Amino acid sequence: MRSARVWATIAACCLGAAVQAVDLSLPEGARMTVGRATSPDSFAAPVAGFDGATVPSQTLEGSVNRQAWRIETGGMTSLQAMAPLRAQLEARGFEIAFECSDTACGGFDFRFAVEVLPSPNMYVNIGAFRYLTAFKGPRDAPEEAVTILASVTGSSAYVQVIHARTGPVAAPVTRPAQTPEPPAATTPDGVDMTPLLNEGAVVLSDLDFDTGSSSLGPGPFASLERLAALLSERPELRIALVGHTDTVGGLAPNIALSRDRARSVRARLIEQYLVAADRLDAEGMGYLAPIATNSTAEGRDRNRRVEAVLLEGG
Repeated sequence: MRSARVWATIAACCLGAAVQAVDLSLPEGARMTVGRATSPDSFAAPVAGFDGATVPSQTLEGSVNRQAWRIETGGMTSLQAMAPLRAQLEARGFEIAFECSDTACGGFDFRFAVEVLPSPNMYVNIGAFRYLTAFKGPRDAPEEAVTILASVTGSSAYVQVIHARTGPVAAPVTRPAQTPEPPAATTPDGVDMTPLLNEGAVVLSDLDFDTGSSSLGPGPFASLERLAALLSERPELRIALVGHTDTVGGLAPNIALSRDRARSVRARLIEQYLVAADRLDAEGMGYLAPIATNSTAEGRDRNRRVEAVLLEGG
C-alpha cells in the first residue's frame, strides 16, 4: 500500500498554492476521510486548554485547509499518533505553541470548544486524544498555524490537521470527501453506542446507583460521555432514558424507582454534559421489560438498568 504522504500533492493538484496543505507524512494505510479548503476564511487556533469558560486562541485570517484521516491500527496511543507529526512540523520550521492530552486539555469541555470536522469523518475519543498547535512566524502575528488532533480507539486512530495561513487568498474550493466509514463506536472502556443507532436502544451498563436509591453515583461514567459526544455529533437525534428494575418489591414502587433513576441520568446529561433538555425524555418500566431471568442474582443484576432509546433521527 502506498504511503499517505500526499498532503502537498493533493493540495497542489486540487486546491492551488494559496490553500496548499502543510506537507506531512502519515503511516502506511492512512485513509483521508474528508478534505476541505476555504478562502478567505478565519481559524481560531487554540493556545491553551479549557480555562473554565473558554479555550484561549489565536485567530488567523486567510486560507484554511482542513483534513481528517483514519488509520486502521490496533493498540496505538494518542502520543504514538501525534509524535511523528510533531517532529515533522518542527523540522519544517514550525514552533510548538501548545500541546495537551485529553484530561489536561479540559476533556469534554475542550473537545466541544475547538473546531472538529463532523462525524463520521473525524471521531474524538474523549478519554484518549491529544491536541497540538504550532506557529510559523512571530508569535503575536503568525504567518501560519497548524493544529493536529489525534484520537485513538481500540482498532483505529483518527487524525485531523487544520492548516491556516495569512496573506493572499484564493477562491474557495472544496475537495470531495471519500466515502466515509462509521467511526468505531467502542471506546477503550468498552462503551458501545452502535446498538443505539442500529437497533434503536443501548444499555448504559456502567451506571452506578445505591441499592434501592435513585441517586446516580459521582462517576465519571464512560457511557454518558460517549452518549453526550454522540448527541453533539448528531444534533438530529432525540432519545428517551428508560429505567428498569428486577422483580423485588411491588410494581408501583419499582416503576417509580426506575423512572427516578432515568430522571437522574437525564439531569446528569443536562447539567454536566450540557445536552439540551428537549432532546431527552425519562421514563420508568419497573420490572415489565426484563432482559434476563429474575430467578438468579446475576439475572436480577442485568435487569436493573437504564437504557437509552432512540426516538428521532436514526
